[in-house]
Amino acid sequence: MRLAAAALASASLLALAPSGPPTLPEQMADTGGGGQLITAQAARVDSTSGTLTWWDRRDGHWVKAGSAAARFGAKGLTEGGSRKQGSNTTPTGLYDLPFAFGIKAAPAGTALQYRRVRKESWWCQDNDSRSYNRWTEPRPADCRASESEHLIAYARQYAYALVVGFNYGRPVRGRGAGIFLHVDGAGATAGCVSVSEDAMRRILAWLDPAKEPHMAIGTVSGGTAITRY
Repeated sequence: MRLAAAALASASLLALAPSGPPTLPEQMADTGGGGQLITAQAARVDSTSGTLTWWDRRDGHWVKAGSAAARFGAKGLTEGGSRKQGSNTTPTGLYDLPFAFGIKAAPAGTALQYRRVRKESWWCQDNDSRSYNRWTEPRPADCRASESEHLIAYARQYAYALVVGFNYGRPVRGRGAGIFLHVDGAGATAGCVSVSEDAMRRILAWLDPAKEPHMAIGTVSGGTAITRY
């Protein structure tokens, strides 16, 4: 009877175990500790396109919630800790997602903080400004317009956007500002990650701030491999 019970218990555990190879998040060194994760993966550091996937943590395992084709910087990707502003590269690493914003109204179901873009909304990228790498309304006197993004001017890209926490908590001047996940433009980005407008709507409706979502950006292999993060 004891052997039969042990065999039954073993069979039950096998039935509960996930089948197939580990998912991408399960191969990563760190996923941020939350219950939601977005991965943006490119084949190589010189790639300008790849795949964005969003995942839910369920019963101790990561389950794919959706995916979409993604675009990266016009000059590919680079390690976030050594990135230079103006390099047109997308920073690799693991980041939090401070808030979302958009020219259009938030999609139904959006729970993450969402700021509506107005005429006076700017993102300061001026290294000499106290507002470096920050949303400002209006643009402060020490933040030059030539060194900033007037958000409402990007009607297509910023219809919906999500702030990626690269260089955001304690900004290092010269490393880069205004890295977002946003709607596709005409081609590769200046360093952001972009996807279709439909994908952005789905992501914003899916995100749950209570689950502490993060975003990981990286390549398939090498020193910028997404599994390092």
